[in-house]
Amino acid sequence: MKSTKYIRVLRELFSLRMHGLMVFRLDFFAPFLVDGSLFVIQLLAFGAVYSHVDRIGSWGKGEMILYIGTFSLLNALSMTICFFGVNSIPYKVRSGELDLYLSKPISPLFRLTFENISPGSLPLVIMSVCIIGYGAATARTALTPKTLGAYVFWVAVMGILYYEMEVLMRSVSLYIVSMARMEQLEEACINLCMKLPGIAFHGIYKVIFYCILPYGIMATLPVQSMIGEMNWRTAACGMGVVILFSGITATVWRRGLRHYNSASS
Repeated sequence: MKSTKYIRVLRELFSLRMHGLMVFRLDFFAPFLVDGSLFVIQLLAFGAVYSHVDRIGSWGKGEMILYIGTFSLLNALSMTICFFGVNSIPYKVRSGELDLYLSKPISPLFRLTFENISPGSLPLVIMSVCIIGYGAATARTALTPKTLGAYVFWVAVMGILYYEMEVLMRSVSLYIVSMARMEQLEEACINLCMKLPGIAFHGIYKVIFYCILPYGIMATLPVQSMIGEMNWRTAACGMGVVILFSGITATVWRRGLRHYNSASS
């Protein structure tokens, strides 16, 4: 079965990654300190920005803490599972290493996604969950099985969108030489939307950060599902954006592979 083959490959990739990390133990333990420090810096920045702000739209301090925790959780899950693999795509295109992935009897994107799993980012996942719990308590949100289930579902869906945007941004390297502008665009969008929830955007900004560069909905929709602000229109819009970008990412990646010329050719 094809699914069984991919499970075996994933298990082997994880085993090889852990073996490599334990050989160079600093590579294993350093991310604990780095990611933990970044998390603390984010919290301090949040406290400085919102210390004199009571509400943003309909959201108070509790909802904003939930939002910061949710965005940090999405980022931490990405860092743990796929970021370091996906982030290497431009380098492998420029160096010609992508040839090795194309010659294997498995999806090159699958291997690129999971070959550099980073357990060192797990503390950030745990700390993000703690912040989410604190935010829910501050917002006095009733954590019922229904609200928790909805929240977990939307975190999973938005995690897929987060991954799709990472792949889409780096797939551009299959068409152009320099990725500097795309990396700057991604960083600027993440930095902005980590500080401002989607409910703060209106007019053309809402179109940009909901539909064109949909970083504005990634943490907004999970929080809305938890606090009871999500209606069927919002849910349909969110699912539609994820489906749309799934198609765009798959198309850009596949056409990019056809466009790709080996660096050794």
